[in-house]
Amino acid sequence: MAEQRALRSSRSGKLAIPSMLPRKTYTAYMSDPVRSLYLVCYDIADPRRLHRVHKFLMGYKAGGQKSFFECWLTAGELAQVRRGLLERMNVDEDRAHIFQLDPRQRSQRFGVAAPVPEFFVIL
Repeated sequence: MAEQRALRSSRSGKLAIPSMLPRKTYTAYMSDPVRSLYLVCYDIADPRRLHRVHKFLMGYKAGGQKSFFECWLTAGELAQVRRGLLERMNVDEDRAHIFQLDPRQRSQRFGVAAPVPEFFVIL
């Protein structure tokens, strides 16, 4: 039942929630080699620019908090993120880092940390 609801919502253009789909069904929608895992971090000096950068990256994040986002990106999306950051930042005052992570490594979580979804399905 939950699987049918998730599939219906993914067909209507909404994000499918990973926990609603069995792993095999969920991963069938995405070819893993197409996307890579990145950690995008930023330190923005001006509150207005900070809000613009934060809001922009919310569209790409799979997980994270505050100024650290884990993003599953294609090469085209990575280029969009780079361009979008440069458009919203003042390179003389702000900084951003994009690190490519190895998705085969298991993450270590402490406290109330929850696992980050591997990717989202958008149809």
